[in-house]
Amino acid sequence: MQTLTVEADEAGMRIDRFLTARFPLLPFTRVQSIVRKGELRVDGKRAKPNDRLEPGMSVRVPPLRLDQPTERPRNAARELDDAEFLRSLILYEDAEMMVLNKPFGLAVQGGSGTVRHVDGLLAALTGPDGQKPRLVHRLDKDTAGCLIVAKTRLAAATLAKSFRSRAARKIYWALSAGVPRVRQGRVSTYLAKDEPTDADARMRVAKHGDEGASHALTYYAMVDQAAQKLSWLSFKPVTGRTHQLRAHAAHIGHPIVGDPKYFSVENWELPGGIQNRLHLLARRIVIPHPRTGKPVDVSAPLPPHMAQSWNLLGFDAGRYDPIVEAPEA
Repeated sequence: MQTLTVEADEAGMRIDRFLTARFPLLPFTRVQSIVRKGELRVDGKRAKPNDRLEPGMSVRVPPLRLDQPTERPRNAARELDDAEFLRSLILYEDAEMMVLNKPFGLAVQGGSGTVRHVDGLLAALTGPDGQKPRLVHRLDKDTAGCLIVAKTRLAAATLAKSFRSRAARKIYWALSAGVPRVRQGRVSTYLAKDEPTDADARMRVAKHGDEGASHALTYYAMVDQAAQKLSWLSFKPVTGRTHQLRAHAAHIGHPIVGDPKYFSVENWELPGGIQNRLHLLARRIVIPHPRTGKPVDVSAPLPPHMAQSWNLLGFDAGRYDPIVEAPEA
């Protein structure tokens, strides 16, 4: 058993990310298990994975076996390959942070059966000071686009606070079934997991007060449509719940094309030439820089399968996006 003290530059970190940062060889699934089973104590009390830490807090950690990494052993050639791959994804970079263009199908963190993921690949970009770049938010495996990574612990804490305080503004693009009757609108529901213990469980619309239910708020706008059958929707999420946009799109009757969890439209056929892959892109993110406070504004291009669909449907990715006028809260 060991006791750790939270440092100043770890303020605001989630407990699961704190453990991952302190014990890089500890698999993320083991981190989740330690917290879920109550094996970890913060100031003597049980904690949840998403609880936030403050400087001076005492974190008691059970004995850990770190000598048996569960991921594939690393070597110099693979480190170079991983570093080159990650650098090919960089949309923005400075001394404090970078924004990656996460591809469709690449998981952000490890889980059951997931060996290759962004969090693991980031080890290849460990700096001379031994600091590995850190995730500050996540995207679903099949959502492409802007993913922010902090290059220092202090930047990670500052950026994480920006997400918590909703100072980060995000815009997503999607291809959805049908055409909304109301071209611009607001979706406000409570969402809860179907299976509370499953990290990737389907989310359902719940009632206020239901166990595990959290409020979720999204603004949407239709940018264009094709033959009254498909819509290019732009979303601005105010909250950041699991699968929020996918669940909200389905809730308003316009599920996202290629979504294996939430797409259920009777007698609907995928138009020819459009791939059955999730058509959801984290298109743009604007966030205060962790050191200067000035906005960092980054946009990601359409991933190949969505670019193919936009081409086929005659959508112009340079068209004005009315979601920018939606409220921020």
